[in-house]
Amino acid sequence: MTKKMLLAAALLVALLAWAGLALTTHADRQDNAPHKLDADKIGAAAGTKATVKDGVARIAWARTDVKVEVDGMPLKPFAGLGSWAAFTPAGAPARAGRGAMVMGDTVVFQDEVSPAMDAAFEHGLAVTALHNHFFYDKPKVYFMHIGGSGDPEKLAAGVKAVWDAIKKVRADRPKPATRFPGEAPTEGKIDAEAIEKALGHKGETQGGVVKVTIGREGTMHGVKVGGSMGLTTWAAFSGSDDHAAVDGDFIMTAGEVQPVLRALRKAGLHVVALHNHMIGEHPAFYFTHFWGKGKAEELARGIKAALDAQKGATTGTTGH
Repeated sequence: MTKKMLLAAALLVALLAWAGLALTTHADRQDNAPHKLDADKIGAAAGTKATVKDGVARIAWARTDVKVEVDGMPLKPFAGLGSWAAFTPAGAPARAGRGAMVMGDTVVFQDEVSPAMDAAFEHGLAVTALHNHFFYDKPKVYFMHIGGSGDPEKLAAGVKAVWDAIKKVRADRPKPATRFPGEAPTEGKIDAEAIEKALGHKGETQGGVVKVTIGREGTMHGVKVGGSMGLTTWAAFSGSDDHAAVDGDFIMTAGEVQPVLRALRKAGLHVVALHNHMIGEHPAFYFTHFWGKGKAEELARGIKAALDAQKGATTGTTGH
C-alpha cells in the first residue's frame, strides 16, 4: 500500500471517529436537554387543573370540607390547610421517556392517615414525613409528605388516589374520629416470653407493660453514640395477651424508611409519626412511631415483619 493510500485510510478513520463522537455528543445533549411536562395531562390524571410556574406543574386541594380552629381562631385553608403536589422534569427524555419527580404535602386528620398512606404505597409513592404543623388545633391536623419518580401521569394518578382515599373517609364520616376503631385494651397480663420469642430480643417488664428495646450505633458531631443516647427501636405492649395495645418507634436510615412503613401497614399497625430526632448525626436517621391493637403475639409478629423488612433494606435485598 502506498503512502498516499495509507494517509487516505488514516484520514478516513479519523473522520469516522469524529462523526461518531459528534453523534454521541448530540445524543447526550438530547438526553440531558430539559423537557417540559404536559400540565394538562397531569391535571387530567389528577382530576383537577394544574398550574405551571418555573417549569413546575402543580396541583392543589384546599381542605374546606372540615372546619379547623387553631388557638381558638378559625383557620382558613389559605393559611396552611392546603394539600398540594408539584411535578418537575426528571430523567433522560430521549432514552428513558419524559419522566418526572413529584413532591407534595397532604393535609390529613387522624382517621385519614392510614387510608391515605395505603393509597400512596399502592400507587408507588413514598411517604417521606408525617407530623403536625400546629399546636392547640381542633380537630387535630397532621401533614403527610409524599414523593416519587416516574411517569408524570401515573404519579398524578397516585396523588389523586391519595386524595380520593381521604375524601372517602370524610364521605363515610364527615366529622373526624377521636379514636381508632375497636375497644380500648384493659389492664391484664402479657406473656413477656412470648413477646421476646416473637421479636427475637429480650425485653423488660414494668407495671404490667412489656417493652423490647433494640439499640443501634452511629456518630453525632464526630462522637460515637448508641442506644443509650436514643438510637433505638422499641415496642411497648400494654393490656393483656388477648387484647393488647402496642406503641413504639423505629430508627431507620433513609433506605430503610419505605420498607419499614410498608411492613407496618401490611401488619395493620398505624404509622402515627415520621420525622427526625437529631441534626448532624451520621448516618442520617429517621424515626417512625406506631400504634396498634390486637392479640399481643400477633402485634409482635407484625413488628418482627417490619424488623425483617428493615434488615433486608440494610443488606440491599429490599428497597423502594
